[in-house]
Amino acid sequence: MDRIDAMQAFVAVADLRGFAPAARKLGLSPSGVTRLIAALEDRLGARLLQRTTRSVTLTDAGARYLARIRPILADVEEAEGAVEGERTRPSGRLTVSAPVGFGRLHVSPVMSAWLERYPEVTAELRLSDRMINLVEDGVDLAVRIGHLADSSLVARQVGEMRRIVVASPGYLKAHSAPRTPEAIASHATIQFGATAASPDWRFVEAGRDIRVACTPRFLTNSADAALQYAEQGGGLTRVLAYQAADAVKAGRLKIVLAKFEAPPLPIHIVYPTSRLLSAKVRSFIDLVVDISDWQFG
Repeated sequence: MDRIDAMQAFVAVADLRGFAPAARKLGLSPSGVTRLIAALEDRLGARLLQRTTRSVTLTDAGARYLARIRPILADVEEAEGAVEGERTRPSGRLTVSAPVGFGRLHVSPVMSAWLERYPEVTAELRLSDRMINLVEDGVDLAVRIGHLADSSLVARQVGEMRRIVVASPGYLKAHSAPRTPEAIASHATIQFGATAASPDWRFVEAGRDIRVACTPRFLTNSADAALQYAEQGGGLTRVLAYQAADAVKAGRLKIVLAKFEAPPLPIHIVYPTSRLLSAKVRSFIDLVVDISDWQFG
C-alpha cells in the first residue's frame, strides 16, 4: 500500500462523502478506493469510516485522523509543486462558479482573458444563483455577492455592490419620486428575490436602520422581469446596481432614495481552505484584480 495514495483516497472519500465520487476525482475505480481505505484502516488498527447503504460518515477516530493528515498532504503537494513548477504556471482545468447575471456580464470576460493569457489550460464557468458546496461540486473558486456565512472557505474581497431603488421617469413623473423610505408605502412596488424572502426593504438614515414593509404588486425571482416591468411604469423596484446599470445609463430608469441606501454588499472570491493555493486559482484572482472594476458602490 502506498501510504500517501491511501491518505489522499481517505480525504477524498471524507470530503465527497462517498467512494464513487472519490474514485471519479482520483481517476480510480470504486473498488480500488475501497482497497486503499481498507489497507489504511488495517495499518492503523482503527475504523475511519462508517459505511451504510446510503452514506459514508467519519468515525471519531477518522475525524481526528483527517485533521492530522490534511496539513501533511498539503506539505507533500507543496513540495511536489515546487519541483514541478506548478506553483509558477497554471495547469489543468479551472472550474469557476458565479451568479447567473453577474457571471454573464462580469466574470465571463475575465475567464476569456484568462484563457487567452494561458493557452495550455482549460476552464469551465458554471452560472447559477444556487449556493453550492465547492468541494462536493468540484469547483475551484466561486464569486459571491453579499455577506458570507461562517465556513471553512477562504475569502478575498474583490469589490462591492450597492442595492438601489429604481423606477421609470414616466412613473416618477406621474406619482412623484419618494423623498423618504416611508413614502414607499404610497407607491406600487415590484419585489425581486426569492419568493420566500421578506418583502421589507432596508434603508439607513444617520446610522439608524429603517425597515419598510412593502406589499408588492408584482413578485418575481428574475431581475430582468422586475426591471422590464419597472421600465414599463410598473413602480419602484430594488435590485443590485449592476443589474440596472444599462437601463440607468440609458435613462430608462432613475435611481431614487440614494442617500438612504444601506452600505454596499461585498463581492468575494471564495475557495476551499488549503495551505497551498494552486497557480490556476491564484492567477485567476490576480487577473480579476488587474483588469476588472467590480466597485459598484
